[in-house]
Amino acid sequence: MRSVSVGPDGLARCPWADSSEDYRDYHDTEWGRVVHGDIALFERITLEAFQSGLSWLTILRKRTDFRRAFAGFDPVTVAAFGDSDLDRLMADASIVRNRREIEATVQNARALLDLQASGGSLDDLVWSFAPPRRERPVAMDEVEAQTAQSRALSKALKAQGFVFVGPTTMYAAMQACGLVDDHLEDCHVPPLRAGGR
Repeated sequence: MRSVSVGPDGLARCPWADSSEDYRDYHDTEWGRVVHGDIALFERITLEAFQSGLSWLTILRKRTDFRRAFAGFDPVTVAAFGDSDLDRLMADASIVRNRREIEATVQNARALLDLQASGGSLDDLVWSFAPPRRERPVAMDEVEAQTAQSRALSKALKAQGFVFVGPTTMYAAMQACGLVDDHLEDCHVPPLRAGGR
């Protein structure tokens, strides 16, 4: 049972956040905060996919480079990436060079454009799976790796042509983007308001 830990600044945080200054800053200012907008959500989903099998800290420290490499996650630009772009990205040591994940990012940009062309938005799709607000967990062993909502979101995204959007990855995105509030009960970060908007 892992409850909050108290950092060098005397603040109680979720225990995963206390191993580095980068984690503390991300935990305090971003993680679990509400994220809206197709580009912002496309970025978060992409980074969660790249994180698979790696430490989130690795991705966090490379985020500026990911933004540069993927044109600020502009889906129109990324969707137009061709073989020369894939080769360029595979040669870019500042990001995670996993060809399948790079190709998935391009595919997901195209799926996002198709979704928008049909009158939808990634924002509306993702947020339609936000569960009702609940009490915060007391300890980390109460936090699930995936939920019914993340499984449903994964299925809905795959139906729209998105890839590398499994239910565990989608639950991590839901946590990061404020669809759920998995800060621990005694964490210093204030709880989100109901509704998420």
